[in-house]
Amino acid sequence: MDPSIFKAYDIRGLYPDQLDEEAAWKIGYGAAQFLRSLLRGYERGQANAQSLCVGHDMRTHSPSVSKALIEGMNATGANVIDIGMIDTPQMYFAINHLGTCGGVQVTASHNPAQYNGFKISGIEAKPISEDTGLKEIKHIATALLHTKGRSDGSVEKCSLVDGYSEHVLKFLTPKLKPLTIVIDASNGMAGKSVPEIFSKLPIEIIPLNFEHNGTFKHDPNPLVDANLEELKQTVVDTGADCGVCFDGDADRLMMVNEQGENIGCDILTALMVPYFLKNNPGSAVVYDLRSSHVVQEEIIKYGGTPRRERVGHSFMKKTLRDSHAVFGGELSGHFYYRDNYFADSGMITLVHMLNILSATDAPVSELVKPLRRYFCSGEMNFKVEDKAAAMKELSRNYATGQIDDLDGVTIQFKEWWFNVRPSNTEPLLRLNVEAKTQDLLYDMLDELQQILGEPVDH
Repeated sequence: MDPSIFKAYDIRGLYPDQLDEEAAWKIGYGAAQFLRSLLRGYERGQANAQSLCVGHDMRTHSPSVSKALIEGMNATGANVIDIGMIDTPQMYFAINHLGTCGGVQVTASHNPAQYNGFKISGIEAKPISEDTGLKEIKHIATALLHTKGRSDGSVEKCSLVDGYSEHVLKFLTPKLKPLTIVIDASNGMAGKSVPEIFSKLPIEIIPLNFEHNGTFKHDPNPLVDANLEELKQTVVDTGADCGVCFDGDADRLMMVNEQGENIGCDILTALMVPYFLKNNPGSAVVYDLRSSHVVQEEIIKYGGTPRRERVGHSFMKKTLRDSHAVFGGELSGHFYYRDNYFADSGMITLVHMLNILSATDAPVSELVKPLRRYFCSGEMNFKVEDKAAAMKELSRNYATGQIDDLDGVTIQFKEWWFNVRPSNTEPLLRLNVEAKTQDLLYDMLDELQQILGEPVDH
């Protein structure tokens, strides 16, 4: 087993070179041992408290990887509820709905077709990351010398389609408008989940890339602008109200307006602020520190409590839970909800967007226009070998600004601000800059590139 497949938030690698069925068995064994150990001192009376959920995405090798994972879990004596081919947010629902001590989704999310991986969740679907268990699971899995053992655990197959659909649609307003929406499933799990959940609603869905044939027409990463070209063109050609593109495992989405223009996910967060705070006055709203200042301004304007957080779903979910925030948004397209077990969901985000659009006659471009009051660079990557030294140099050069180190280094001035944070796995620094004018944004980018060099594609 290649130990490099263990990342900060999940497990991911090339199939079968880095991650194969043998590795899956060992990871299943390690995950089952660790997740069941979390029950110690935890009062749970549910019948499934000692069981684990397993699901998988649509990749051609996911069923065999999932089968090996389950066999590894069974070898520890753990019982497994196999919920089949699902989107990742359905795993969070399953763990809570069935009352298991955790679960594993077999998926490589937005990576190309030759990748696979595992997203591991604990009790109440709390994320298992490097700091909360992945190191322990890695230690157990990599110490195993073989994949043999008595299969003392059981396997129960279970479909949760009806319960999951009911859970997602309980957030829908009864006053739904007859909207037309283009949905690009990226040949991913949204191609299965969207028809299951939304087919009976009085909206017209124009489907793109709903097929599962082992390939991706474009990489299932909606953050890359090139992957949105077909969506944008279809929205314009059909006169649709908006377009939505999901990632491979359907826990993230990007949206474009009726003119085929991108809507940044921080702008979507800001758009949802009055919608959520209207019925949850004074609640906290969590957002990642790359987000536009418009998010904080909207939260304050509508009487909420802004909670700025580090990038990454484990940090966002913990802060959401700790502050009992009503929702949270991340620039990457993850949106988290208090009433969804403090977890993210692409399908529930689509429901909330349908509600917002149904409450107005204004087109999407007009809804977001007042929120586009700053100019943003978008996330840019720079190849930097000594990341710590570069961040120190930036802090020295801009020492007159307000500096904090919540995640990398953030330096704020009256007219502009920037954040630079290091990649966990590569010699890269990731830069986000925002300014009050386009000219100032360009000037500051030029200045910062004198230190960071030329941006690279990533």
